Amino acid sequence: MNQSAPRFGMVAGEASGDLLASLLMGGLKARWPDLQAQGIGGPKMLAQGFEAWWPSEKLSVFGYVDALLNLRELLSIRKQLGDRLLQDKPAAFIGIDAPDFNFGLEQRLREGGIKTVHFVCPSIWAWRAERVEKIKRSADHVLCLFPFEPELLRSHGIGASYCGHPLADAIPLTPPKTQARAALGLGESDTVVALLPGSRRSEIAYIAEPLLKAAVLMRKSRPDLRFVMPVAPGMRALVDPLLRQHAPALDLQLLDGRSHESLAACDVTLVASGTATLEAALFKRPMVIAYRMHALNWWRMKGRNYQPWVGLPNVLAREFVVPELIQDACTPDALAREGLAWLDDAARYACAQQCFEQQHHLLRCDTAQKASDAIAQVIGRA
Repeated sequence: MNQSAPRFGMVAGEASGDLLASLLMGGLKARWPDLQAQGIGGPKMLAQGFEAWWPSEKLSVFGYVDALLNLRELLSIRKQLGDRLLQDKPAAFIGIDAPDFNFGLEQRLREGGIKTVHFVCPSIWAWRAERVEKIKRSADHVLCLFPFEPELLRSHGIGASYCGHPLADAIPLTPPKTQARAALGLGESDTVVALLPGSRRSEIAYIAEPLLKAAVLMRKSRPDLRFVMPVAPGMRALVDPLLRQHAPALDLQLLDGRSHESLAACDVTLVASGTATLEAALFKRPMVIAYRMHALNWWRMKGRNYQPWVGLPNVLAREFVVPELIQDACTPDALAREGLAWLDDAARYACAQQCFEQQHHLLRCDTAQKASDAIAQVIGRA
């Protein structure tokens, strides 16, 4: 069989999608060293040789309000991208997360004869179960990050594979705390708090302020605390004025990227709900999960969830291992109180780390290899 390298269309939105896609590309390149991949991506994908026709931050929107404000541009990009891919006919299109953008594109490409793979099963087990039919129309195959997802999809007639989570392979079982602190100029005896306000513009707009105010309160209680805040690519201009306004005297190290070093170096993190919560768990760092959004988005989402947990570490554990402060509960006082509580309870801290260790082993199963195997099956190159 001719094993010449295939071409793939790919779309990844925001920093977490860029990271997942870059790790997937590593597995695909191990199978096909000369593969080509084109579409929408970020800096980590570019480092793997990806050809970005648009940057991933174009898709860094969240919720109904953000989507409506950017709808014309998003629809234009999706139309142009679909036209180009239908003309070029890649071996397959791989949509990485960003379901609201990718599913419509995948359906169009699939109807045009292009195989489609969706990487990251939408959390239909948590909310918006109506997405099942949309997935069924859009994706030839879904690559699942969590072990309970493939059976659920297959029960609806959707091809799916459990691949584990690529971050579990990329992040070492024992976090390199000493090396990370040295790289960030932090001392071994420092008590470090990492603030992760999210990677989307709207997340930073709503979450950075309470995180910064919480840090100020924590510092008043514990003057020895050190703070680091990694900022997603392209988001520094949003964070700088918020820092000047809400925490001008805070001893905070603002970083361009370097979220993994921040998590490896810290003792506890205040973190926006999303992939970063799983990253924190894989780094074995106790956390306080925070989330706020536009009131209209919250009104639309409220009451549509099927389980009590939002954060991925809690979803995997099926219990509240770490606190979740969502919307009105996401106040500086509550964030500071819960963050300090981790530092004052060694037994609870150790119990959370043990839980995270178990989750790391569960999700660590050479995702890049398994995902590339599944993609090879889809395009007939197994």
